[in-house]
Amino acid sequence: MIISTNELKNYVGRVTMVDGSFDPLHDGHIAYFSEAKKLGNPVLCNIASDEWTKSKHAVLLGAAQRAVVIDAIKFVDFVHVSTGSTASVLAELRPKIYAKGSDWKTRGGVPTQELEICQEHEISVVYLETVLNSSTEILKKFSSASDKN
Repeated sequence: MIISTNELKNYVGRVTMVDGSFDPLHDGHIAYFSEAKKLGNPVLCNIASDEWTKSKHAVLLGAAQRAVVIDAIKFVDFVHVSTGSTASVLAELRPKIYAKGSDWKTRGGVPTQELEICQEHEISVVYLETVLNSSTEILKKFSSASDKN
């Protein structure tokens, strides 16, 4: 079910939140959703805005389209398209668990502002060992292959 920002308050403390651009969606994302579901709560997927995604690469599939695709995945119960920062969604939603891919450990962990919100609201941060692929790497390979043609 795709929910609005106004509806986040209905799920406070009841969900595991995952987040990202998911553009392009790949097998690592599916593993991430699957492992998050195993934590025992409904899974809410917070999708990054097109504006944030543009800071990484050209948008392949708009946020509304990504929401429809992710909503069809059996491991995801709720989908939210973010219009603000992840920190603002965490503060509003206050999920029971904030699940991140283990690759965030090598990036220094959850960003400071998000971590402070998690600590303030007693949100558990869980790192999942599901990094099977990378959207950035997929796009680099695609771009490299296109350059050769």
